[in-house]
Amino acid sequence: MNFINDNLLLVILFFPALAALVLLFLPADENKLFRWFALGASLVPFILSIGLWIGFDPNAAGYQFEANYPWYEALHSSLHLGVDGLSLTMVMLTTFLTPLAILASFSIKERVKAYMMLFLFLEMGMLGVFMSIDLLIFFVFWEIGLVPMYFLINQWGSANRNYASLKFMIYTMGGSLGLLLAIQMLGVLFQTYDLQEITANWSTYTSANGIMGIPVGTVKTIAFWAFVIAFAVKVPLWPFHTWLPDAHTEAPTAGSMILAGVLLKLGAYGFLRLVLPLYPDEAKYFAGALAFLATAAIVFGAFGSFGQTDFKRLVAYSSVNHMGFVVLGIAAAASAIGTPDATIALNGAILQMFNHGLSAAGMFFLVGVIYERTHTRNLEEFGGLFPLVPVYGGILIFTSMASLGLPGLNGFISEFLVVRGSLPLLPVYTAVSMLGLLMTGAYILKGIKKVLHGPLNEHWAHGEHKLTEINTREILIMAPLMVLILVIGIWPAWILDVINKAVMMLF
Repeated sequence: MNFINDNLLLVILFFPALAALVLLFLPADENKLFRWFALGASLVPFILSIGLWIGFDPNAAGYQFEANYPWYEALHSSLHLGVDGLSLTMVMLTTFLTPLAILASFSIKERVKAYMMLFLFLEMGMLGVFMSIDLLIFFVFWEIGLVPMYFLINQWGSANRNYASLKFMIYTMGGSLGLLLAIQMLGVLFQTYDLQEITANWSTYTSANGIMGIPVGTVKTIAFWAFVIAFAVKVPLWPFHTWLPDAHTEAPTAGSMILAGVLLKLGAYGFLRLVLPLYPDEAKYFAGALAFLATAAIVFGAFGSFGQTDFKRLVAYSSVNHMGFVVLGIAAAASAIGTPDATIALNGAILQMFNHGLSAAGMFFLVGVIYERTHTRNLEEFGGLFPLVPVYGGILIFTSMASLGLPGLNGFISEFLVVRGSLPLLPVYTAVSMLGLLMTGAYILKGIKKVLHGPLNEHWAHGEHKLTEINTREILIMAPLMVLILVIGIWPAWILDVINKAVMMLF
């Protein structure tokens, strides 16, 4: 027990991988056992993360629950883990959504053991990014997360899964190349990959005449853009977003839940953890360019979503729109780090990461629910389904309203904070982004109208095609999401307190 208390992050991080290895040796063709074992294994990190949250002191500076073990001493790299208010929020989101996604995967019938193992390895990869304080370890876990998602899309996805999985891998690996080179440069420069040491000694090198014969300003600008492009691909920002609709559309339902709920947050987390602290001057100088890309993502994402007839693709483009608000808040903060408005914008951006994880995971799951029954995602083939599935309809409207940003639900709080913080700092970009906010209401209402309202499509009312109501397992998946959406919407202070204190200490 003392080992667990002293190495809590280590246990949370590696328990899913250990469970996946145990799963490998379970008897073959026991699909029911595989499902329940994976679900139970995913609940352990979640329960431990609750203990992490309870034991976390938001008033303490720096990282907490640190664990540091030698990893590659020749490169001065170590398995250095820790959490602050920013990373703790993302760890909680990851461990909360993973059991729900595994429960949503109970309908998977082929190669269940391999599927569940990949999901557990994916959880480890995501947690590793949020916990890592060593940059090389950060990159290792960043890449680990790509492999399970590639196979989940490629093996259990829809008809066009080969194209979507390859595009996903090429885009994210391409973005990661610059990230690796920039991290290597920092390692050569500082003779360590430890983020705390690099941050502490950064001023020594920023005042130097040059690095390896290249002016320090040029090197920093190149490294800054290498980081930005890698994280922009992952968010994804316009124009690096084109892999996302394909990956989301072709991925299995649970894969889409995790892809939207957590994996997109890795890019925004990279901006907050690495770009703003290491390159504040470059971030301030290029804040307008970052804000332009964020505004383009908000507006084009919303218009792209409105133009879709595929229900899942509509929700996929909405992620581009919602994550654009995260980057708009980050750009506003970069333009005036340390000011009250910048702090408000950053609070909104981090909360938006968490909130979007909840609402997007819920929306993708609800699309999956109706797809399993009808085997179509074409909005034109639905219509008037509310009388047939009133419980499903009510849950869909509730989750859609959270995504829309209805006051009283979680989406409103975070987007309001981003707009409130950004407006004084980036007035033009924020004003233009309101067009995207307007279209958010349009595409959400379009989705609800096409599915639930209007004349009933009689095809789903009778015979073998008769639409059945959402079942108990599916309600159990949505219930925790809906409770958290409502709680944050009514009382956001419990999570904003942790986020705000982390922002104040970081910047």
